[in-house]
Amino acid sequence: HSTARRVWTRTNTLRLPPRESPRALARTRARPTPRTRSRQPGVFCQVEDFIWGRNWTASLLEMSAYTMSSALGTVVNARAGRVARRRASASVQCHASFRPTRVNSGFHAAPRVVPSVTSMARHQKALRPCSVPSWHPEADVSSLDPDEPTPGFASIESALVDVAAGKFVVVLDDEDRENEGDLIGAADKMTPESMHFMIRHSSGLVCVSVDNETADQLNLPLMVSNKENEDAMRTAFTVSVDLKTAKTGISAGERAATIARLGHPSAVAEDFVRPGHVFPLRYREGGVLKRTGHTEAAMDLARMAGCGLAGVLCEIVKDSDGSMARLPDLKLFAEKHDLKLVLISDMVRYRRKREVLVERTASARVPTEHGNFTAVSYKSKVDGIEHVAFVFGDSADAAAGENMLVRVHSECLTGDIFRSARCDCGNQLDMAMKKVAADGRGVIVYLRGQEGRGIGLGHKLMAYNLQDEGRDTVQANEDLGLPVDSREYGVGASILNDLGVRTIKLMTNNPAKYHGLKGFGLTIVSRVPLFAPITLDNAKYIETKRKKMGHMFQNESEEFENAARGVDDPVKSDQGSDSITVA
Repeated sequence: HSTARRVWTRTNTLRLPPRESPRALARTRARPTPRTRSRQPGVFCQVEDFIWGRNWTASLLEMSAYTMSSALGTVVNARAGRVARRRASASVQCHASFRPTRVNSGFHAAPRVVPSVTSMARHQKALRPCSVPSWHPEADVSSLDPDEPTPGFASIESALVDVAAGKFVVVLDDEDRENEGDLIGAADKMTPESMHFMIRHSSGLVCVSVDNETADQLNLPLMVSNKENEDAMRTAFTVSVDLKTAKTGISAGERAATIARLGHPSAVAEDFVRPGHVFPLRYREGGVLKRTGHTEAAMDLARMAGCGLAGVLCEIVKDSDGSMARLPDLKLFAEKHDLKLVLISDMVRYRRKREVLVERTASARVPTEHGNFTAVSYKSKVDGIEHVAFVFGDSADAAAGENMLVRVHSECLTGDIFRSARCDCGNQLDMAMKKVAADGRGVIVYLRGQEGRGIGLGHKLMAYNLQDEGRDTVQANEDLGLPVDSREYGVGASILNDLGVRTIKLMTNNPAKYHGLKGFGLTIVSRVPLFAPITLDNAKYIETKRKKMGHMFQNESEEFENAARGVDDPVKSDQGSDSITVA
């Protein structure tokens, strides 16, 4: 214990509680330390402090492990499993002698190596300059631009050119969804030749995506009601149709004529007979921003390409056995037939950059304990959810400008309103408002409808029960079959753009918000960390965010900048600390 105390005192990073009796230690835990004040009970250390356990033996064992792993402020190189493997453009490089290890959550974490000043000096030659992670403020984020496609896929812009020219594109959805590729084109561009190609290489069940207004106009009711729809993806099939002039309706030429008519703006209900051999689908308003399905992708591509408001689609199957074609097969197929291969997720990013997702509805002065703010309400054009921005000052115009202090905060009813000690959300919101008030300018964007990182209040409470049984916050979501984090920040970026914010100092510990806000006309000039107090109730939650979700609890900007430049004298550049960011 004495040796560990000397080590931690020297690092000036961690601080152990004094040697006290269990009763005195309990009193220490029951009140805030002089370093922090909090309304939450049981606060006994800051986030950068060592989490002192309930008994001394366990604490000493935990202390030994924690010293080697994270006590000296190293950086976790965590990347989300499936998504990050597609999109990561940069990562921290570790010692050549260390290999990344897999953790159960589906994330990758690099082992943490934390040499002291003396050992660091001895091993300078063994360190390699690290590349700056793509989410870091000093990183080159050109690859994160919404116009840039995921590596290995075509750009949305190039796909739109082909759709406008009457060609098909191959569109792939997420591997956690259907994990299939569809041939998609504009309905009003269909010809007998293109129809024959689609039938030859697909399942043959050719569908046409139309919006609700067109479906109503053409008298295309749902095949079954939404309540009776038992399809896994709840695809909105309408009654099937043929063109009235068709003889059998099944030939390539007659199906092409039916589809082309469905996409024509002058089409009327009397042009078709029901049932038939073409299957219209009702498009969800909001498109891929609301539902990331091929139905919405087909309509969005046709609309963005300047064609009629209808898209044709059909699933691609293997020629060998008729089974569904997956990504490796789809890549070969696209190359063989000179077709663009695009992702629906890239379409989402493309649309978010170009379209205004919210409309301002009202504003009013709101006095708070932190000072006077102007609350500005917004309504999402995608799903109708209302959000709010709190601008410090007496007018919303105060948000316009450069280097604005900004917090994009996801709704947390339990933490923000009822002061739950299970998370750090309420404390972070309070701290952000205090920082904005102290700075004299800034914006708090409060995004509603993102409870529990997007899973909803009921599911969050279910996850709490699993956490009480020993699961962490990531495992609990996965056990429920829910995404670890399904939040999106395009709406927040639209709100900031509407307020006139251009460059921001982002208050966050979450690297995903860099992905979510960059590329929407916003420039993040720096990150401002929020050190919420750790309690016995939220310690595991915060540690899980740090280990498995890549959250950062210190400002590593200078360390990453030095490492990226490959400084000649890392000891000199880090005189104030006994630790470095490992390259």
